[in-house]
Amino acid sequence: MSRIVGIDLGTSTSEIACIVDGAPKLLPNSLGKAVTPSVVHIGQDGTVLVGEEAAEYLFTRPDCTFMEVKRLTGSGETLKAHGKEYAPEEIQAMLLSYLIRCAESSLKEKIDRAVITVPAYFTDVQRRATARAGELAGLHVERIINEPTAAALDYGLSNLKECKNVLVFDLGGGTLDVTVLELFEGVIDVKASSGNNHLGGKDFDEIIMRHLADPSGPVDPSGDERALMRLKKSAEDCKIALSAEDEYKISLPFLLTGKDGKPVSIEKTVRRSEFEDWVSEKIALTREPMMSALADAGLTPSDLQVVLLVGGSTRIPCVKKLVEETLGAVPRSLVDPDLTVARGAAIQAGLIEGSINNEDLVLTDVCPYTLGTAPLRDGLFGKRLIFDPIIPRNTTIPTEKAVIYYTSVDYQTSVVIEVYQGESSDPANNERLGEVRLTGIPPAREGKEQVEVTFGYDMNGILQVKASVVSTSKQVSAEISTTGVKARPVLDISKWEQVEGARQFRPLIRKAEKLIASDRDIGGDIKMLVQSLKEAILLKNEERADKLRDELLAMLEMMEKLDKLL
Repeated sequence: MSRIVGIDLGTSTSEIACIVDGAPKLLPNSLGKAVTPSVVHIGQDGTVLVGEEAAEYLFTRPDCTFMEVKRLTGSGETLKAHGKEYAPEEIQAMLLSYLIRCAESSLKEKIDRAVITVPAYFTDVQRRATARAGELAGLHVERIINEPTAAALDYGLSNLKECKNVLVFDLGGGTLDVTVLELFEGVIDVKASSGNNHLGGKDFDEIIMRHLADPSGPVDPSGDERALMRLKKSAEDCKIALSAEDEYKISLPFLLTGKDGKPVSIEKTVRRSEFEDWVSEKIALTREPMMSALADAGLTPSDLQVVLLVGGSTRIPCVKKLVEETLGAVPRSLVDPDLTVARGAAIQAGLIEGSINNEDLVLTDVCPYTLGTAPLRDGLFGKRLIFDPIIPRNTTIPTEKAVIYYTSVDYQTSVVIEVYQGESSDPANNERLGEVRLTGIPPAREGKEQVEVTFGYDMNGILQVKASVVSTSKQVSAEISTTGVKARPVLDISKWEQVEGARQFRPLIRKAEKLIASDRDIGGDIKMLVQSLKEAILLKNEERADKLRDELLAMLEMMEKLDKLL
């Protein structure tokens, strides 16, 4: 069996490492560098270039050169090059294959086993897509490990005797992860994770781009891929420079041809204060995941002894400042923000293969999302589907939990167990991961036959579902199919009124909330409908919101009629 390597498959850059003489070592790419840009170019003849060589084609052949593919993981979207479609995991497999070839060249041995990191807040869909990318690259993926947990392993290996509460703030190119853990004498016990899969340094680049180019003005690069790439590269250079300098001059001569047929150039000096003002709203979004992770861990900011900064975007001064203001503690750069995740992945690989003593370092991790089913439940106005959590978020993994359900109609002989991931009580507002169909239930009156549903969540964060008829022991088992399911954004219910169009729902929601706040026993239906309606508004799902509004209105009218009769 080959040694196991650790891979940080990042949005902007990727790195590979392994254990050498008991310590993690970064392995160089074909140019002798530890950091490889996550860029892939596909030539007309099918030739694949990766990293800096591929990045050279971003300006000349942007139609067949791909960057930031990680942001599309699990989205179901496809990418096109020379008339052929590629899934995001296929492009990532090309990147992984390159890293493996570089590792084999450096180590002079065959490599076919790996630990690959993902953001802690990656969904089951995204984790499976990442594992699939590894398989396409010819790898046996030994473990999918959360990036903040990997960083904690890197820190923990050098601080085995410490007993501290640690918060890992990981802001990379495309994602934000916040993980709270306890470190005590070599045991790394992850308590809670939170984050945002759609927030990172690339969002800051796009904000700079919007301030440089206005589609309604003379500079409209929207239809010119080469101009967009030049603009994007300048925005990224500007962001990086402003982490160390007070101002940066952007110079883009002959960027594109204007609407009047004349060449258009951009010459602009951006001040750090100006940039910080532009990105302030985005950076403010990092505050809620920090507080959410702490709350789920049962801690307050004053309970923290160490705040670790991970990810290249934590080099931005105003990011550090917000973390400090939120937590009341000065974040420390005790690990390399760019390399620590790959080092931690290598440490996890070492624990698996035995090149690091697992008695010295022990790791536990958690499930970042709630997983459950959608059974029918009796309510005030009849039966309705609700989301029934089986594995709550931040449950320590691996874990297996079972729940007993009963048949819901007379003489029922089969059941479809729908599997969902999310935090809403309304299944429609969660991610539907798939289903398991169980047949062969003995026909009987409603509620007489029992079905046991078991959820197993492994160390890779991948879900297995089993269902069995209790009376006959007939069983079906499956890994849930998640093809084409998109990751849902994290919802802050308190902000539903800020969504455009929310005003039309406000009077009805206020009326329902007034009824909920009364001392009357109204059951859970109205409460769940109000919650579901707010979530549908936040998701801008107009059809769902209209349906829920009509249902809530009908419930309130029924309550009024009952009041008059009584």
